[in-house]
Amino acid sequence: MADATPSPTNPTGKKPMSNLTQRILYGVLGAVALLFSIWYSAWTFAVFFGLVQMRMLWEFYRMMRKAGYKPAALLCGGISIVIFAGVLGVVAAGNVVGSLGVEFNVVVGEGFDLLKNMSAGVVAVLIVLPVILILREMVAWPRENKGLAPFANVGVALLGLLYVSLPMSLLNALAFTDSGYDYRRIFGLLLLVWCSDIGAYAAGKTFGKHKLAPKISPGKTWEGAAGGFLLTLGMGWALGFLLPEMSLTTRLVAAAVVAVFGPLGDLAESMLKRSVDVKDSGRIMPGHGGLLDRFDAFLFVVPVLVVVQLLFG
Repeated sequence: MADATPSPTNPTGKKPMSNLTQRILYGVLGAVALLFSIWYSAWTFAVFFGLVQMRMLWEFYRMMRKAGYKPAALLCGGISIVIFAGVLGVVAAGNVVGSLGVEFNVVVGEGFDLLKNMSAGVVAVLIVLPVILILREMVAWPRENKGLAPFANVGVALLGLLYVSLPMSLLNALAFTDSGYDYRRIFGLLLLVWCSDIGAYAAGKTFGKHKLAPKISPGKTWEGAAGGFLLTLGMGWALGFLLPEMSLTTRLVAAAVVAVFGPLGDLAESMLKRSVDVKDSGRIMPGHGGLLDRFDAFLFVVPVLVVVQLLFG
């Protein structure tokens, strides 16, 4: 019988937690925090995803630093919050008071007007942001950025906001309707994304033979993509029990968007990680990688869903 002898890396002598156990434990904890934040109120939803998108942006910039770039991570992290709040102000104006209740006016007072004004502020910030970033490079170059292209740093900084922060901020446009905040719509989106992943994994493991994008993600197959598509369409039909007021056509269109663009978002992040030679975008969730790994599908799905919503209602 082997004894658990303490070692310098494991002074207690206890057997370390397996990777599977870590994945299950932190996956459950993460799912509980995610679902509770969405369900509890519009504010918990906004705070949770505002912080999530900022962390995702930081992971993106971290990988870009590994590639040799030096984007203005702190500055753009703050701007990402402004973008998120600005989009929230635009989509919530006129109905957020009703969705949060009378207490909102009593406790916050003029805070709602401030929230609406931030929608104008975010436009102003985005207009002058390239100037600010270029001025930063002028101050830092060449002392700090010797051998680097300063405008590449500016481009990477702006790309992070467009690739990560803007799509995650547009979640607000899906969460709010004319009658206020509706957590069921975000629950429905999560169920569609999860079904796309589960269906692709199960079908790929069982039937997968033809590689989808072998140079980017060798594990993905066309059979897996088909399985994910079918299961996601099935969930689109089943969402009628959660969102009975939403037509079947609308639900199936949303499911098709998730089934097509979700895997593309995953492939895009895989390409990003391969280009900088990293396995995971971060380590915030042991066994699961970073938040960018968890929400990569959203970066392609959400903008397309918002465009479909604007075009067809």
